[in-house]
Amino acid sequence: MPNLIVETLPVGLLQCNCVILGDAKTGKALIVDPGDEVEKIAAVLDRNGLTVAAIAVTHAHIDHVGGLAGLREMTGAPTLMHEADALLYAELAMQAQFLGVAVPLAAKIDRYMTDGDRLAFGGAEAVVEHTPGHTPGSVTFVVGAESPLVLSGDTLFAGGIGRTDLWGGSFDAIIRSIKTRLFALPDDSAVVPGHGPSTTIGYERKTNPFLS
Repeated sequence: MPNLIVETLPVGLLQCNCVILGDAKTGKALIVDPGDEVEKIAAVLDRNGLTVAAIAVTHAHIDHVGGLAGLREMTGAPTLMHEADALLYAELAMQAQFLGVAVPLAAKIDRYMTDGDRLAFGGAEAVVEHTPGHTPGSVTFVVGAESPLVLSGDTLFAGGIGRTDLWGGSFDAIIRSIKTRLFALPDDSAVVPGHGPSTTIGYERKTNPFLS
């Protein structure tokens, strides 16, 4: 993917990895998980000369969607989410109370993603994989066919998996999502999780203690 711009920006109280994907040829971008600090995301866009084609979230937890309304207002780009997380997104006030933070503005969701959708940004695209377990509507974005880039949200981490003890979580579902969907990808697939360092599918397949 020689023309792909990839910038990962940890944002907010819980340092969610907001990922800016850009097509260098067209200057179109896909923003994934704008959890907070919209001004920092905007600075990355400006530095790379990018305009936003779409804003998508891996799931509706507050640390991944807190900047959604601000970025939508700033860019005019459509917002995308899986419909199975609509109820969770409607409870931003409850989520904020749980964390002891201010309630962010809620954005209008312009379109609900479904499994297999292709999100185009210029000449590039991200394929939507529905990977429930952390939340009912958790998705993973896969960019590229050979040695793909995988944005796993809070489904798969370096050495771990997402929590399943919160509303809508399911341990059985998250393990099934990882083993049947993510582990179907090539070992050299680079994984950028929702928090923490990057890893690869092959490394997690061999070493992740939750998946042995």
